Amino acid sequence: MTQTSQAPAAIEEQKPASRTRIHRAWFVAAVTFVTIIGAAAFRSLPGLLIDPLHAEFGWSRGTIGAAVSINLALYGLTAPFAAALMDRYGIRRVVAVALTVIALGSGLTVWMTAAWQLLLCWGLLVGLGSGSMALAFAATVTNRWFTERRGLVSGILTAASASGQLIFLPLLSWMITRYDWRPAAVTVALAALAVVPFVWLLLRDHPADVGQKPYGAKEFVEKPAPVTGAARRTVTVLLKAVRTGPFWLLAGTFAICGASTNGLVQTHFVPAAHDHGMPVTAAATLLAVIGVFDVVGTIASGWFTDRFEPRRLLAVYYALRGISLLFLPMLLAPSVHPPMIFFIVFYGLDWVATVPPTLALCREQYGDDSAIVFGWVLASHQVGAALVAFLGGVARDTFGSYDVVWYASGALCAAAALMALVIRRRPTGLTPAVATAAA
Repeated sequence: MTQTSQAPAAIEEQKPASRTRIHRAWFVAAVTFVTIIGAAAFRSLPGLLIDPLHAEFGWSRGTIGAAVSINLALYGLTAPFAAALMDRYGIRRVVAVALTVIALGSGLTVWMTAAWQLLLCWGLLVGLGSGSMALAFAATVTNRWFTERRGLVSGILTAASASGQLIFLPLLSWMITRYDWRPAAVTVALAALAVVPFVWLLLRDHPADVGQKPYGAKEFVEKPAPVTGAARRTVTVLLKAVRTGPFWLLAGTFAICGASTNGLVQTHFVPAAHDHGMPVTAAATLLAVIGVFDVVGTIASGWFTDRFEPRRLLAVYYALRGISLLFLPMLLAPSVHPPMIFFIVFYGLDWVATVPPTLALCREQYGDDSAIVFGWVLASHQVGAALVAFLGGVARDTFGSYDVVWYASGALCAAAALMALVIRRRPTGLTPAVATAAA
């Protein structure tokens, strides 16, 4: 009797239905995805503002590029501190405040009359807010909620920014062409504010908050106590990381990544295409199409990262990107033609495909500190982007075209491919602290 009463219980435990329940981690990832999409409006606007602001206020492209440069630099430099603040105050609070700051900075631009106000609103406020919404946010969510499928999840969350670009770029470019740049700035502010309720009501800081294990974990993980001294910890992690070779290689390759994407194509592609007679709406649509294929390429890159060596993936990605940029000056024309479409597809697949393998290498090398280390690596990404956003505008003012910037970025991508191959793998079985000391 005892044996027969135990059998149904054993069968019940082995029912496959219990395994098919959707883990809460996927809902958190979905909310994070939607949040990044909603916040992506501010990523779509800088390249569209250069010509309208130049025409209305007479500001040079170098001056406008300086505001974008400050924005991009703060986007990166804020990220590692934001990751530490999430450990201290929780993801929800940090992200909700960041979205509010973005809305404030973007909304205030409609009343600006001087260049310093552009530097303050779009450069400082939106830069600080967007830095807290940077990829360190996606890295923190991935590290806390997943032990399996991390490459895939990081690829999906990275692709969210491109999805937002796809949604907002055609809309914002149409607004600017049909009406003015001010309605576009207000739209960015409202999009950021609209996401705040989703973050506050649906996002959770840790699996333990809902009594679950991280996805793929064999054991329950207690929620760590809030970490005080966020700024001190962020700097301490940096000081440890800079003593290791992989950090400088990761930071160097990611700086080139930022220079060749956010700083160059996202900021200067539309005005460069317009220089060749292409309508702004057509150029913005091409940039949005890059976002379509970026989604595909980044998710695929996450899948590849779970299966192949990240160093080799990075080398391939940078090499292909460099080749495509070298051909771009020959493809710009008044109308869209098949070779340009091929470039858009090819470049789009590679846009931020570098993020999942870079994240994986940070986790491999730095363990529990990987989100903060990745924040500093992302800072280098944005510093590279900021330099090219500024220098690209200066080059256009000086030489009358962007050609020299495209060629220089292609050469830098070739250097990044070689740097990726030099990164040493962490020896199997060593803890990250021991391994990084050995490196």
